[in-house]
Amino acid sequence: MKRLLTALSLAASVQLCFAATPAPVKLTVDAARVTGPMTPIWAWFGYDEPNYTTAPNGKKLLSDIAALSPVPVYVRAHNLMTSGDGSYALKWGSTDMYSEDKDGKPVYNWTIIDQIFDTYIERKMKPLAQIGFMPRALSQRPDPYQHHWKPGTPYQDIMTGWATPPNDYDKWAELIYQWVKHSVARYGQKEVESWYWEVWNEPDGLYLIAPDTRREYFKMYDYAADAVKRALPTARMGGPHTAGAGRFMDDFLEHCLRGRNHATGKTGAPLDFVAFHAKGAPKLIDGKVRMGMNTHFKHLDEGFAIIEKYPELKGVPVIIGESDPEGCAACGMQTNPENAYRNGTLYSSYTAASIAREFDLATRRGVNLIGAVNWSFEFEDQPWYAGFRDLATNGVNKPVLNVFRMFGMMTGERVAVGGDQAYDAARILADGVRGARTDINALATRDKHSIAVMVWNYHDDDVIDAGSPVELRIAGIPAKQVTLRHFRVDNDTSNSYNAWKRMGAPGNPTAAQIAALQTASELAQVGATTTIKTADGRALVKMQLPRQAVSLLLLTYE
Repeated sequence: MKRLLTALSLAASVQLCFAATPAPVKLTVDAARVTGPMTPIWAWFGYDEPNYTTAPNGKKLLSDIAALSPVPVYVRAHNLMTSGDGSYALKWGSTDMYSEDKDGKPVYNWTIIDQIFDTYIERKMKPLAQIGFMPRALSQRPDPYQHHWKPGTPYQDIMTGWATPPNDYDKWAELIYQWVKHSVARYGQKEVESWYWEVWNEPDGLYLIAPDTRREYFKMYDYAADAVKRALPTARMGGPHTAGAGRFMDDFLEHCLRGRNHATGKTGAPLDFVAFHAKGAPKLIDGKVRMGMNTHFKHLDEGFAIIEKYPELKGVPVIIGESDPEGCAACGMQTNPENAYRNGTLYSSYTAASIAREFDLATRRGVNLIGAVNWSFEFEDQPWYAGFRDLATNGVNKPVLNVFRMFGMMTGERVAVGGDQAYDAARILADGVRGARTDINALATRDKHSIAVMVWNYHDDDVIDAGSPVELRIAGIPAKQVTLRHFRVDNDTSNSYNAWKRMGAPGNPTAAQIAALQTASELAQVGATTTIKTADGRALVKMQLPRQAVSLLLLTYE
């Protein structure tokens, strides 16, 4: 009897140990089955405050962003035409490109805008050049003009004299014409032909103050587009950069395709690309952040659906002018605790999982998605890791930037991926990632000499645990052996935020601490570089993938 009890006890112990070790999540990659081009939709960035561009930390971050990408990065900024002395503040900037003399004659000043655009061009970046906002001399309501907003105050407080249509459409159009002509003279026709030009920002929201914003915006667009095309007929012009996809956007597309042009009197207006915005909606649930990726995807799909219904727009480039987990980059976690996700790995894993699915959402509607602007940059004169939606804090890059570094290593064509614990885009669109299981999935690419596989472990709820073992089976490898490098962003790797917390979260880090944070901010390789022999073009890679971790496996061969 004693032996029987001992045997049963051992059996139970073995069963408990076995149950405590989860079965591996299985992912497959077929590098021989192409699903589409790896369009660099991730290589687009934007921010409200254009004068951060020329600040030392801004220049450093732009250099880091340019270095991570094998293709030119596009940059979109507000306030490129706003009046002022070029000082920066939250949600504010200026170039003072236009004023008038005592007789009401235009005075053009390109000094500050040249400094901003020179900074981009020196790094082989390209402007998504925003025609906005209204110079004071052209504002219909010039006073008050500059706002002094800070987090926690009503958002509508920023809507001052810069947010009106022009008081003289001919002068406004001439300003735009002169700006484009100046740009061609300074940078060359070929360079400016590679830019994109747009009018305003979110005219369907709070950014345009007019009795009839729809009519005024269409008129502003017509005059601006005509001016841009007169200055450079081959320039690329588009919009409307609405806050969401709805009736305003639909009416705008109808106007551009079939409406009466306010500037020329002809039918239609130039539309070389379509742009709208899509945001998620994080919430604080029992003290924990819960992301709203389903809301983000819903807004993306709504915009794609509107574009899909116009046969004339088949193949026209589509840009998500702002594509983010939520709406206010300058609202830190002190005033908006639901934004606490921004410093750590919830933001980096969200970024990996969402950008990968944007390809699927666009394919689903048959639209030509070329860019999804990540509306986050850096903020000057702010506390360390204050929870702004930014890529760096005080010159030190945050974990999310390392996911963009990973995307920069993925080139060529997208290839087929499968998994037994993966959420597809349609499921996330319907319900988010809210179930008992996390979303463990991958995006894979191939080019002539490499296969890259990004793997993530994501959930909407801000919880970190040991995650799951993962078995990644890669087929279709056109070589008998490959060199494997494994890069990782997780709680302890490629993570300056946790390095800062381990220091005791210093408010004023020493020079030595800042140097250590800079080291921690780089994308790190885990483990040694190894050589793997393939069998019939196949390889197996095993790893432990913690929750909120993102891995990039880079297989290279001759």
